[in-house]
Amino acid sequence: MTGDPASEGPAIEVAGLSFRYPGATAESLRGVDLRVERGDFVAVVGGNGSGKTTLCKTFNGLVPHYWSGAYEGSVHVLGQDTRDLSVAALSHRVGYVYQDFGNQLVRPTVRDEISFGPINFGQPDHRERTEEAMALLGVQHLADRFVWQLSGGQQHLVALAAVLALRPGIVVVDEPVAELDPARAGEIYERLAQLNAELGTTVVVIEHHAEYVARYARSVVLMADGAPVWHLPTREALGRADELAAHGIPAPGIIRAVRAVDPASPVPLTVGEAAGLLRASTGEGRPAPEPVADRTPVADRTTAVGRTPAVERTPAAGVVAELRDVCHGYRQVRGERSTVLDGVSVALRDGERIALVGGNGAGKSTLLRLLTGIRVPRSGTVLVGGVDTRDTGPAQLADRVCYLYQRPEQMFLKDSVREDVAMFPTGRKAPDAAELVETVLRRTRLDGLAERDGRMLSGGQQRRATLAIGLATRPALLLLDEPTSSLDVGSRDAVIGMLDELADSVRCAVVATHDMHLVAEWADRVLVLDGGRLVADTEPAALFADQALLARVGLVPPQITQLGAELGLVPPPLSVPELLARLVTIQEGALDGA
Repeated sequence: MTGDPASEGPAIEVAGLSFRYPGATAESLRGVDLRVERGDFVAVVGGNGSGKTTLCKTFNGLVPHYWSGAYEGSVHVLGQDTRDLSVAALSHRVGYVYQDFGNQLVRPTVRDEISFGPINFGQPDHRERTEEAMALLGVQHLADRFVWQLSGGQQHLVALAAVLALRPGIVVVDEPVAELDPARAGEIYERLAQLNAELGTTVVVIEHHAEYVARYARSVVLMADGAPVWHLPTREALGRADELAAHGIPAPGIIRAVRAVDPASPVPLTVGEAAGLLRASTGEGRPAPEPVADRTPVADRTTAVGRTPAVERTPAAGVVAELRDVCHGYRQVRGERSTVLDGVSVALRDGERIALVGGNGAGKSTLLRLLTGIRVPRSGTVLVGGVDTRDTGPAQLADRVCYLYQRPEQMFLKDSVREDVAMFPTGRKAPDAAELVETVLRRTRLDGLAERDGRMLSGGQQRRATLAIGLATRPALLLLDEPTSSLDVGSRDAVIGMLDELADSVRCAVVATHDMHLVAEWADRVLVLDGGRLVADTEPAALFADQALLARVGLVPPQITQLGAELGLVPPPLSVPELLARLVTIQEGALDGA
């Protein structure tokens, strides 16, 4: 996987590159000059629409061979001008896993998919390459499964394995962790780091999660308005916190915490480094304290740092929906039946903000679909507003529950956002439909985009538009499947803020997510699925304090929560302001005691 060893020079060299897509009025890339050395591990960061993906598509020749727009300048990979090689020839040099990776899976089974490239190119050792790639990513157990049976995270791994089977010298991965549970996300990065360190493979990732950039990347390219702002070593790049924030990329929480205590502090790249710097700044270098419980009541503590107090769940609270001993599964192609949910019982109540978490394939999306009535359980009962979903159809339940798909483009059926938002209330002949549509557009800050086709919006704008579509149904129960997937941090925070603002419009919201920041910053209740069973019903702080449960289901707390645990705070903090406030409280208590 080391590319052409006889060739010298950088892995990638871009000079004077400008590109405009066919029919576009503005350039997506303009005057790009960039050099990526062989063996580097580069993170390309920037807001949605900054040109990250278009730039990386020039590395494997899709631009200009497939997207043959206005192209100026040059791109060389491993010493070859991409204009002189076909996309097929470039695939041996540059392996690419796309953000919409499902579209690059073309064969029926996992083994077929991974072996497709080597067989298609006549590689005599195609079997060895296939087994090597499967072993590298730990997907041997999926070899004979049909690709369409896999979860999104499993499909992502298969797409990466298919790329690695061609042993390219450069691997580009667009959003490596967008649809993976936290444990598997860390595993993907560990595998990429292993390729980089042991085989010398040049790795380029397009990434929105700064904590992964800090831990794994050697250098960072910041993109804005179609051009690199700079290309810097990772520590220096993350030290430019204000500049990153201006481009919608807030620094990792551990950096913000350390810099809040000491603005002149070095930049930490790991939780351990941050803990050491905080101890040095606040405790004269003494080791981590024994775990100290914060005796402040949870409601008081969370309110003080900006979080809404947890909703007290009592039998008296109004039940919006309920699952009673629900079992569900699917018959597979060969006739055997899989079990996706196994004996799940839970009540969802008024005022709750619920995060539904678990590893890939745990049953999260299936549970949401059962609540919509799109599917009915094989056994057990699902009640929505007291109505058994077996006794009514999804069309009737749509007056009570709205389900927003994981892929927002699936929600756009009309030629404009306004028409999509209006489709439900006008279809139901609501007397206030026109007024409702205007109110929803205004509330979701879509006034200026109302006449645009939703399929042509940026990722963050699409998420807002799908929320608007959901709000226009006036649901009692709002269900969202991975609402922050593939969003930059600024757009993610905007979605979280909007979910906060919807509390007076929706009786109960349930979000299936791998985003532990969303769990920490938004949810007041967490349902944990593992192997189709509900293994925990808890609050975010309690979840992140339960190391055994986290290990069992493959969840990784946000870095700021890990930092609090490293410093001995029990329960662990859920945000940077909470960490800082509790450190101050504990220090003041220590001074009073002295």
